[in-house]
Amino acid sequence: FHSQQLVSSITRRGHEIITQSRDKIEMCGYKVIYGDTDSLFVLLGPSHDSQSAQLIGQRLMKDLNTWWTETLADTYDIDCHLEVEFETHYTRFLMPTIRGMQTGSKKRYAGLITGSNGEHRLIVKGLEAARSDWTPLARKFQRELYRRVFLNLPFDSFVRDTAEALQSGKLDASLVYRKRLRRRLDEYQRNVPPHVQAARKLALHGNWIRYVITCNGPEPVDALESAPDYQHYLEKQLAPA
Repeated sequence: FHSQQLVSSITRRGHEIITQSRDKIEMCGYKVIYGDTDSLFVLLGPSHDSQSAQLIGQRLMKDLNTWWTETLADTYDIDCHLEVEFETHYTRFLMPTIRGMQTGSKKRYAGLITGSNGEHRLIVKGLEAARSDWTPLARKFQRELYRRVFLNLPFDSFVRDTAEALQSGKLDASLVYRKRLRRRLDEYQRNVPPHVQAARKLALHGNWIRYVITCNGPEPVDALESAPDYQHYLEKQLAPA
């Protein structure tokens, strides 16, 4: 059974729920900075410590659940099966904006959660540190950079030391890209991507290709002959982080 109309209706209704929940929160005096498929990010401001933020989050959760129960009963005469949950409080938060716009990029953010014992936990979604199509170099570098920024720790020397270690060859093991082949090699004709170029240099290959960008172009890890192109990794892996 498939109904495109039903699919569209579910999507539209989900959007309405998020939009109305946002409006309700902002009527309470708080700013919603981002709304996703099933979540809202609320900016409380710097004057709230973790304890007060937790209390506000719990109160907003209860208020929203009560409001939805009453609204659905009064408007549609149906029981409410929605359940809004307060998930967490980020003591520090970063959401890159879409280029040329003030809105945040969808499902791309990093935040710091501080537990009751004072321990910190870094959460990264959709950025280089969380994506498998970036190298271990970029993922590790970005996570540590965010950690230092969020905790107000010095980071200049860390960036400089990482760049120097990269160019000296100490980080070669973390320069490997890993990407999946979606088609047969002979189906790639124009604008052949790097992982396909690397795969064509192998006699046998699987669906996943591990390769390094070298001074002579992409080369598979299992048949590596040239030195890594460190400038590529500086510009394409460290700089974007």
